[in-house]
Amino acid sequence: MLVGFRVAGQENVKRRSRDRKGRHGHAIIVAASDLSNNRMTREHIHTLFDQRHDALRRRDSTALADLHAQMGVLESPSAGGTVTGRAAIERVYQAWFTAFPDLDFVSDELLVDGDRVVEVGTISGTDTGGFMGLPPTDKPFRLPMIVLFTVKDGHILHERRVYDFTGLLVQIGVLKAKPA
Repeated sequence: MLVGFRVAGQENVKRRSRDRKGRHGHAIIVAASDLSNNRMTREHIHTLFDQRHDALRRRDSTALADLHAQMGVLESPSAGGTVTGRAAIERVYQAWFTAFPDLDFVSDELLVDGDRVVEVGTISGTDTGGFMGLPPTDKPFRLPMIVLFTVKDGHILHERRVYDFTGLLVQIGVLKAKPA
């Protein structure tokens, strides 16, 4: 999907990401002035997140990683803390898609303030692939999730996932809840 933006008196610049096999991914057209000062407009950010949601629906870990900056950072309990770089970020996405082939993220709200983005939603799936190297439990989970982002130059520079990791492990039967 190509999206163009016009800024009076300024040319647009077409940016296209490539995957490891050299194939072109989704293209983003951004105003040259916005790239020179590293700012993304709200429209650019919404386009980036539309692409993210599409890649999540397709469970395309490569496309998701390509939306991150080359040395982007992802913080997540399931990643063991912090990972850096597209290859490491792609492995985190792929681990989720492998463990939960029916993984679904429903975005309830996308809040944009300058280069900061907060996404509020619900993540759900069924552990049919084995989470974190453990045998599959065939049990479903559903959790609220908040994801904090910093964006720059048409990419996600930093992503921090906030969710109840212990609750996830209890729901899929990996961890037993202590009686009250």
